[in-house]
Amino acid sequence: MTDPVYRTILLFDIEQYGSRDDVEQAYLRRILYDVVDGTLAAAAVDETARMRADRGDSVMELIDTRVSVSTLVKSLLTEAPAQLHSKNRLLATGAQMRLRIVLSSGYVAVDDLGGWVGSDLNHAVRLLNSDPLREALKQRGEDSVLCVSEAVYQGVVRHGPLGVRAEDFRPVPVETKEGPTVAWVHGLPDPDLQKPAEPADPSALTEASEPSDSSGPAVPGAQAAPGAPAGQGGPLINGGQYGIAGGDNRGDLTFNFGERGNGGRA
Repeated sequence: MTDPVYRTILLFDIEQYGSRDDVEQAYLRRILYDVVDGTLAAAAVDETARMRADRGDSVMELIDTRVSVSTLVKSLLTEAPAQLHSKNRLLATGAQMRLRIVLSSGYVAVDDLGGWVGSDLNHAVRLLNSDPLREALKQRGEDSVLCVSEAVYQGVVRHGPLGVRAEDFRPVPVETKEGPTVAWVHGLPDPDLQKPAEPADPSALTEASEPSDSSGPAVPGAQAAPGAPAGQGGPLINGGQYGIAGGDNRGDLTFNFGERGNGGRA
């Protein structure tokens, strides 16, 4: 077995793969390969910087750490959905494919049989198969859902690299065989926005329903404008009617700006 090496771990899994017949499964696998390859090409991941393992209904990629994780996240949020949509739009609704995607990281070794070994890899697979991520895909109208591990979120996503909005990821508790952990799922609604509005205070409603005097504060020396309804037209001060903005609507307005005896010109 090789020594464990640190890698970025990328997993894709097809929803309800086992419910398809053999012909559909073979076709979906070809689509899956196209989506994965297109997504990684958009993130500038060279063939020599990745290693693939096929698990039938899923694909696992080990990616060299020299590849930018923030670029990978951006490509998973943009290119992967675009690639998937371009494939699904040509298929009948019942034949379309939906994906759960996990981006994680950790140490992985390759054994003598070519298998991948490592607790960090096991952790990523637990996230991929978790009930919260399955439920998140069911709730979404899109064809895919992305989850990142706690390490990827804290190390990259939460800093908001270009093209990635950290606030669009929500923490979700996940129970695994190794104990509880946290998954950061993209696109979940804010739970605070889902809370029902608190009932209004009856006393506050009573106070708000009481009529108020709309005539405004009293102005010394002011009287209501002739013929104007109460609270409208503004008060009269020295024969001039003043509104909210303090304007005077008398017809004989004269403005003298520094009169110098030249007909009112400054």
